[in-house]
Amino acid sequence: MTRSVWLKADSEVGDWETRKRRITAGIEAGVDWVLVDEDDVERVSELGEINIAAFTNGDVHVMEAEAADSKADATIVGKDGEGDGTVDLPSDFSGSADLSTLRQNGAAPDGGYVRIFDEDYEAFAEAVAAEADFTIVIGENWQIIPLENLIARVGEETDLIAGVRTAEDARTAYETLELGADGVLLDTDDVDEIRKTVEVRDEMGRESLDLEYAEVTAIEQTGSADRVCIDTGSLMEHDEGMLVGSMARGLFFVHAETAESPYVASRPFRVNAGAVHAYVRTPDGGTKYLSELQSGDEVQIVDANGRTREAIVGRAKIEKRPMFRVQAETKDGDRIETLLQNAETIKVHTQNGRTAVTDLEPGDEILIHHEDTATHFGERIEESIIEK
Repeated sequence: MTRSVWLKADSEVGDWETRKRRITAGIEAGVDWVLVDEDDVERVSELGEINIAAFTNGDVHVMEAEAADSKADATIVGKDGEGDGTVDLPSDFSGSADLSTLRQNGAAPDGGYVRIFDEDYEAFAEAVAAEADFTIVIGENWQIIPLENLIARVGEETDLIAGVRTAEDARTAYETLELGADGVLLDTDDVDEIRKTVEVRDEMGRESLDLEYAEVTAIEQTGSADRVCIDTGSLMEHDEGMLVGSMARGLFFVHAETAESPYVASRPFRVNAGAVHAYVRTPDGGTKYLSELQSGDEVQIVDANGRTREAIVGRAKIEKRPMFRVQAETKDGDRIETLLQNAETIKVHTQNGRTAVTDLEPGDEILIHHEDTATHFGERIEESIIEK
């Protein structure tokens, strides 16, 4: 599931200058949508590239007349109507003005906005979800229980967007009932909170890998080979690196060059990944040959606990260097290997932490990612392939 962050920026949050600051902060942080009043659509579109959702008064004829000029990517009904309690809910939802508007052909709104005051509004949100592409729900007195109920009852016909005020609220919404909300509508002027919420969104969408230790069975100097340094557009932390190896089923964790030394400055954007023939893991779960990498490609960054994120390749730097052949055996008896440059600055991860490849010895336990499947053109396949 791809999660999204919406930012509330309609007239309820303040005057235009206040709304503008909030929207600008959201664009810079990387939110997916802003939710604004219809009158603001034109000037919001001038602030930057972002999806715009606009509250509409639900007047279908006005919507049809303005459709050609509107730059909103989605329209939302419910503000100043039944959805936010301005107009009383009918006892029979068949008489609902908001639902009738959602059911119109042509210029009908894309979504509905519902503030959940009680069980009747929860039921109304469920009815809106049956008609809308987006269903935005704001818990008033209760937050978790109504959201749990809606997640359990609402199908995939709508994106369920939960109202939140903090990044931690967003995390809870994404994790509720394990499935979680499809997105959150964040209501805050705090720039740091906007940024943190985007980080939570990114974290929720990332793969978590099972890493294990394998025993080093051989390490030997070989001749020179064409070695690839992957220079990314991101700074890596001390416990981060990439998964690389000569065999796609068994990739070695190689640290980024974050450590200082007396002879070489740290380069925390770089992983010295090995010879040109080797694989590197990509964010889609596939692999690429190191020789194929070029500026603009995506590679997967992983930390020693298996948490992953993506990075853009800035350049792939290829030079001839002396190499080590590193061989290791998994707990299941599978032997894997790779070629790494013979240099103190190349660090792998052992039971003792960061260890220079030059200090590796047979019997050391080295961190790897092992899979039973092979790859073909970087895609995992169920096929018998022998690599040695």
